[in-house]
Amino acid sequence: MSAELHESDLLDGMSLHSFRGSALFERVFNETMALVEDCARYLDGRGVTESHALPRKAALVYAGESMRVTTRLMQAASWLLVQRAVQEGDMSNDVAASDRYRLGAQEICLAQSEPGVDMLPETLLDLLTRSENLYRRIARFDDLLFQQAETEPGVHSQFAKLAAAFPDSK
Repeated sequence: MSAELHESDLLDGMSLHSFRGSALFERVFNETMALVEDCARYLDGRGVTESHALPRKAALVYAGESMRVTTRLMQAASWLLVQRAVQEGDMSNDVAASDRYRLGAQEICLAQSEPGVDMLPETLLDLLTRSENLYRRIARFDDLLFQQAETEPGVHSQFAKLAAAFPDSK
């Protein structure tokens, strides 16, 4: 948790642009991609064998939770790839700030685990915990950075002030 608090402190006053080019971004990006690889390796390998050995009820919970871990990681990786695309000039800030590219699927990613999750293999439980922690961190980045971007003075806010000062001019 202290690492998460430290990251939030680093974000304080950081713009979206400076975050995208920061060591913090690279660290989170690399951590995410490594977790994606760990998860894929497990689910496509040992996880298949372990899931087949589970009782029926636990196997159903396994299926649901493996989809949840996959969804979390896809959302996190997609969000980070969009931020990298903006940094590299392949996407505009305005497009990246649209709802389509913001971190999504919170109703799935942050929902309570199914009853019986304690019957799952330890490796899957570890992946679930790590992916949830990562998803929550990126959700905080998304909230803090885009909230800051919306409140930063810029051209749009200046036009809004002019429109308020001169309501009849067009």
